[in-house]
Amino acid sequence: METKLNVVILSHTPEFEQNIVRGARLCYSSADIEELRDQITPESAERFLNMILEIGHGSILEHSSITFGIEGVSRSLTHQLVRHRIGCSYSQKSQRYVSEGQFEYVIPKPIAKYDRLKADYIKMMEKLQEDYNHITLSLLVEQIKEQAATGKVTEEVNSTIANGIEGEALVEILKASDKKLYSKLEKIAIENARYVLPNACETKIQVTMNVRALFNFFKERLCDRAQEEIRDMAYEMWLACMEIAPTIFKYAVPTCVHGKCKEGKMTCGKMLYYKEKHGKIIKKYEK
Repeated sequence: METKLNVVILSHTPEFEQNIVRGARLCYSSADIEELRDQITPESAERFLNMILEIGHGSILEHSSITFGIEGVSRSLTHQLVRHRIGCSYSQKSQRYVSEGQFEYVIPKPIAKYDRLKADYIKMMEKLQEDYNHITLSLLVEQIKEQAATGKVTEEVNSTIANGIEGEALVEILKASDKKLYSKLEKIAIENARYVLPNACETKIQVTMNVRALFNFFKERLCDRAQEEIRDMAYEMWLACMEIAPTIFKYAVPTCVHGKCKEGKMTCGKMLYYKEKHGKIIKKYEK
């Protein structure tokens, strides 16, 4: 089943912008902590943020962070995402403990735009689902019979095996008569069956990044040289961040938006497109 990207902000540091400004002003002031806190107004915070972000004072951005809930993305994407390590924390749905009995999957846009290719892709996903289900069930059955041979199952399970009943019926008997053993054997089955699952398999992940880490992430993953799926996710994250702190996140864009492309000879050549795309959003938040 095809899935759809969903990005939500679960939480963020209170007084998001002021928290960063307090850290910055502390570096340059002899005033005490409470005095600095009381001096910060929304207007002064905006002026100060523009000043320090234009000169690239990055360490103070680590004082505020955002936690995202993300779903409808592929395992291929999260393999790229977790390469962002400094100032980042991740919690991802486990394929060892959560069965993929009906897994959803991502269809890359370059594949989805061709009907015949998309149809072939879906058939492959359906076949992999069948393979996963087959291995999970078969491994469960073999483990149950192995346990029965050593006298570690209930009488109901022994009788079922003696009557030549296998497959799902045998698994259901174990599940009803010995939930503890069933859970143990199921975990072994699904954690080994997962080896046949594709990178396209949908996953869910909770991500916490401080603002400095987000700046790095956005500059890399909003760039056209990033793969399209993670670029789309990064854009949704950036839009959500702009809702919280546009004065800060208007600077968290690819270098071509406010200056020159950093990719040199590897440039995509679409600088004007990205200047306009991100520039429209930034202008929307200007007072």
